[in-house]
Amino acid sequence: MVDVSEKPVTRRVARASGSLTMSRQALDQLASGRLPKGDALAVARVAGIQAAKETARLLPLCHPLPLDHVTIDAKLDPDLPGVRITTEVIVTARTGAEMEALVAVSGALLAIYDMAKSVDRSMTLNAIHLEEKTGGASGTYVREQGQ
Repeated sequence: MVDVSEKPVTRRVARASGSLTMSRQALDQLASGRLPKGDALAVARVAGIQAAKETARLLPLCHPLPLDHVTIDAKLDPDLPGVRITTEVIVTARTGAEMEALVAVSGALLAIYDMAKSVDRSMTLNAIHLEEKTGGASGTYVREQGQ
């Protein structure tokens, strides 16, 4: 692991997003709450939060962080068709929250996949990426449109 002991403790915020494309049938069942396993969006929110909390256990060189706040926003998108997930992680620490935000997106999307796979096994996770981050020595990063 990188030595962060000399870095100052600062407030750090990271936002990440991604999507899951699926068949219209799967989206319709997801939207109406008729998936065989239940309310996938509610489970995805909890799974995303849990994933953020477990980042250091999943990725061996990540520092365990005391998370201050995790938000998981899930939106149905008929144009995909599918679901878009955006996460925000806030931490006051010596190192950032980017990985926690990215893992939260991944966990939330995988939870939806798990709950909808009986309807559509061809679902695809797409474009998981960091949207922006603030705090720390490297300052602010905002992803450019179209990247």
